[in-house]
Amino acid sequence: MFRTFSAAIQGIDAHVVDVEVDMYPAGTQRDFVTVGMPDAAVKESRERIKSALLNSGFGYPSKSVTINLAPANIRKEGAGFDLPMAMAILGAMGLFGSMEEYMVVGELSLDGSLRPIRGALSIAVCAAKRGIRNLLLPIENAAEAAVAEGVRVFGLKHLAEVVQFLNEPAAFNPVKPSIPEEAEADPNFPDFSDVRGQTMAKRALEVAAAGSHNVLMIGPPGSGKTMLARRFAGILPRLTFREALEATQVHGVAGVLPPGIGILRQRPFRAPHHTISDAGLIGGGSGSPRPGEVSLAHQGVLFMDELPEFPRGVLEQLRQPLEEGSINLARSNGTLTFPARIMLVAAMNPCPCGFYGDSTRECRCTPGIIQRYLAKVSGPLLDRIDLHIEVPAVAYKDLRSQSVGTSSAEIRARVESARQVQRDRGFYNSQIPPSQLRTICALDDTGERTLEMAMRRMNLSARAHDRLLRVARTIADLDHSPNVAAKHIAEAVQFRNLDRNYWS
Repeated sequence: MFRTFSAAIQGIDAHVVDVEVDMYPAGTQRDFVTVGMPDAAVKESRERIKSALLNSGFGYPSKSVTINLAPANIRKEGAGFDLPMAMAILGAMGLFGSMEEYMVVGELSLDGSLRPIRGALSIAVCAAKRGIRNLLLPIENAAEAAVAEGVRVFGLKHLAEVVQFLNEPAAFNPVKPSIPEEAEADPNFPDFSDVRGQTMAKRALEVAAAGSHNVLMIGPPGSGKTMLARRFAGILPRLTFREALEATQVHGVAGVLPPGIGILRQRPFRAPHHTISDAGLIGGGSGSPRPGEVSLAHQGVLFMDELPEFPRGVLEQLRQPLEEGSINLARSNGTLTFPARIMLVAAMNPCPCGFYGDSTRECRCTPGIIQRYLAKVSGPLLDRIDLHIEVPAVAYKDLRSQSVGTSSAEIRARVESARQVQRDRGFYNSQIPPSQLRTICALDDTGERTLEMAMRRMNLSARAHDRLLRVARTIADLDHSPNVAAKHIAEAVQFRNLDRNYWS
């Protein structure tokens, strides 16, 4: 019997799998049996392994083969078990010694070459936690896996090269992690200086970026909502290493990490279409659940254009990730958790035709139609969006103005300054725990009266009250003020006015 180690992906985490091979004299027919809860792709590996061994010149044993993937209570999915199963067979044939210090993963082509797999970073982290010193995997995944600390990563191209490595490990060098220094923003990235007018909207997005708040923009078609949202990621602070590691892990497991990229350096920006399914947005699917768009936007921006056009059930599922920063998917064999610390940027028209409240164009919608349209966005979901802002049609004089607006770089500098103050407190303002909210957002008498008046006039909920305080704290941080003053409360109230104008 021979044993090596591989890994199975569950959620965004990997779990060690023991690959055990036993060979015994064949009867009238040579059997190849795989046990340990393999899926169809793992069972099909029998044919790939046979062809790869023969085409690589190693031959195939004239014995029956039984492969056990342990533990048996974890479902084994995907073709990433091809390589460890083939290596275990070759080890049982005596081509090399023990592989106790190695974790192996990779898909085999029929000629023995290695194909990339999903979740290389998660597998490398798993190997490091288990104390396995070396990870062998396809060369396309090496840059991603090398980011993990505590494990040596070797990227290989062919089954024969893996055998050569095991016999002559000193002839190979581990892949060095490629973690570039923080660079300036991409000069081709859309800049806020392109936006004409919309002073209030740009200020609101700056506040949202500074405190990691969710924001909803309402305005007629062509007013610039999508243009603003596309530029929003450019004013967010650069990813820290920890944030980049988490985002890379999610993208790697989902199989959407760009080729050759070791670690993400830009915050994710995801913009799903309104026809997306529940599983596409939140995660799930048949077999092992995959991350959805919300998790792919982890540590970045989820932009949902035409918000009321999304199915009501899909929108309601956003409530948990917006509140908790994670998604729990319950399945019959257990519960998986995907990270979902996102900033939601949503945009919508004020009515189906788009011109309700427009002073220059007539709205063709009846009050009932408008009410039904707005009702597609529920009150509980609105409560979880900190800033509600109106984006009116751009005035002609602003559209033709030759003046250049504030650049994304200038706004980002102010945002990073405010976020540094929040990091010193231990969390961003949108995440201030309720137990510390009254202390961090303490108000004087004038501020208390301003807040009380706003609560009564706008009939805000308790959750909206807390979110208004958090937004005021962010405005104070941008103002370099240690205290939350009445003027900060007043500005924060302006970013909730649409509660009264549209939904009341």
